[in-house]
Amino acid sequence: MRAPALPGLALALALLLLQPPRPARSAAARFDPTWESLDARQLPAWFDQAKFGIFVHWGVFSVPSFGSEWFWWYWQKEKRQKYVNFMKDNYPSGFKYEDFGPLFTATFFNANQWADIFQASGAKYIVLTSKHHEGFTLWGSEYSWNWNAVDEGPKRDIVKELEVAIRNRTDLHFGLYYSLFEWFHPLFLEDESSSFHKRQFPVSKMLPELYELVNKYRPEVLWSDGDGGAPDHYWNSTGFLAWLYNDSPVRDTVVTNDRWGKGSICTHGGYYTCADRYNPGHLLPHKWENCMTIDKFSWGYRRDAGIGDYLTIEELVKQLVETVSCGGNFLMNIGPTLDGIISTIFEERLRQMGTWLKVNGEAIYETQPWRSQNDTITPDVWYTSKPKEKLVYAIFLKWPTSGKLFLGQPKATGGATEVELLGHGQPLKWISWEHNGIVVELPQLTVDQLPCKWGWALALTSVN
Repeated sequence: MRAPALPGLALALALLLLQPPRPARSAAARFDPTWESLDARQLPAWFDQAKFGIFVHWGVFSVPSFGSEWFWWYWQKEKRQKYVNFMKDNYPSGFKYEDFGPLFTATFFNANQWADIFQASGAKYIVLTSKHHEGFTLWGSEYSWNWNAVDEGPKRDIVKELEVAIRNRTDLHFGLYYSLFEWFHPLFLEDESSSFHKRQFPVSKMLPELYELVNKYRPEVLWSDGDGGAPDHYWNSTGFLAWLYNDSPVRDTVVTNDRWGKGSICTHGGYYTCADRYNPGHLLPHKWENCMTIDKFSWGYRRDAGIGDYLTIEELVKQLVETVSCGGNFLMNIGPTLDGIISTIFEERLRQMGTWLKVNGEAIYETQPWRSQNDTITPDVWYTSKPKEKLVYAIFLKWPTSGKLFLGQPKATGGATEVELLGHGQPLKWISWEHNGIVVELPQLTVDQLPCKWGWALALTSVN
């Protein structure tokens, strides 16, 4: 059992000690603890170039693995009937959510195996849930009492094992999700009852844990979530972010999202998420991310999921292409089992995405939105671009039965215009079109000869 946090002034001193001294930057380069200053920080270039990441929701909620990762809330707070019945039918009377802790074994968790699967997916970053709203930390937090993966369940530092594997075996950036609030933590509930005039929970629990996470594991993505209805000043979000950007060990490379307190989402932070499964379908003026799930209904693993509950690879490729065309990043979520297995359906989707990106990654990674995001004549055609190389990519999700692809947006520039199908390698014939676009004559290929199965990309050189 870990010692509870210190009260009063000692807590404030402890917070200061958690922040190791760093070489000071010039005054011009430092950020003030205000949204005006923090929002002006330029997003590190690697994040926009990466385009595709993997989200991993794993925790004690993976033990019941029923309905949703919000199992505890739906069962105990909302008392939804299907969750109440599930517990009544499968567990003895008096069983508490905390009793799931020892059952979260991670027996087959192999960080190297996970890292290899993530590398094969073509993703460029990974975000692991270090702590969800249930409060269980996947590292041995000094501030979690014994409600963590080192003292309970696996008896292992999951965060450290995955961090080491990712950094030693892959070229992915390592990131962490962290829930600010905890559903049933007594200090948070007491603060909430005071309309958040009291700040016991962030001072004694949340802020110390965040400093601990950053200093120990150096995440390059810090994915905040779960404000519990409390404003950012309750969480001291701007103060923490000023330290993160000015003095932390990842100050030059870290990226953060927009979930730092009630009202901050889609308004403040490094990049916007706006909502879960957010996919606006049009270009946004600010960098954004589409965080979504392969399982249509849950972020955590569900034993009760049927095959129709999972998005197909065609649907996932479509979401990736739409997201990148509109300037976003695509964060695709999986939920491992309680014993640490990435189930076959998730592994298949990850490897399928990697197969697609091996052929078409040129049209995704390090691209920029083009002047048109999608074609106005032919449906399911989306554009990306690389202006320096004078390249525009037309990604089409349906192979036309006529063998001719009509593109209304690109305008040919005479003999300088060239068209190539990625993965095919030979220049394609094209003609100018009466609608001021071009018509591309696609190669006659059998199914086995196609460069990929679920969407194809044309590289257009020197089009207006």
